[in-house]
Amino acid sequence: MKVKWLGHASFLITSEEGTRIITDPYATGMGISYGDIKENADIVTVSHDHGDHNNAAAVSGNPQVVKGAGVQEAKGIQFKGIASYHDETQGSERGPNTIFCFTVDGVSLCHLGDLGHQLSDEQAAEIGDLDILMAPVGGFFTIDAAVATDIVEKLQPRVVIPMHYSTEKCAYPIAGVDDFLKGKADVKRLDATEAEFSKSGLPSSTEIVVLKHAL
Repeated sequence: MKVKWLGHASFLITSEEGTRIITDPYATGMGISYGDIKENADIVTVSHDHGDHNNAAAVSGNPQVVKGAGVQEAKGIQFKGIASYHDETQGSERGPNTIFCFTVDGVSLCHLGDLGHQLSDEQAAEIGDLDILMAPVGGFFTIDAAVATDIVEKLQPRVVIPMHYSTEKCAYPIAGVDDFLKGKADVKRLDATEAEFSKSGLPSSTEIVVLKHAL
């Protein structure tokens, strides 16, 4: 299974058989200047209806769009949507958010979307055992480095891939990735936009993998 960071909170996940999943495709503008998404996919997940996360129309291939809480199946893959919020006030500021959990090639993944608060014990239990966590770390609109660190400690994933942080192509008033990485062991900054994972090749303890944005 391959995971490619397109930019912001958007990843392309490709199974060994070639099934392609894109998470939270963004629209450019309003502080987002990553390149336009021109990838095709079989499935698109959308954590919430903000323009930097819900641009499913940009994805070619007539993908099946997965949104909202509950269990849904798309192209033979089961997606568990866990209800959460985009802020610390139960959505009163920025609305709802959906956490998505799914398994590809035996590897369990979780994309937190624009999570804006600490996970409850119930939400953590719903996520369950986890191999790869895609987590926002920039703060202001989402959880910040400190809360993201707490969530990683709570969930104990094998791999964490940071997302939704400031880069030269994201002008939001949010922090860069270094705040999250500070003081942590087992950090891999890859000179690549994509990494390959297999169940048998996962690290025994939590490793942070920082990818370059592809677009």
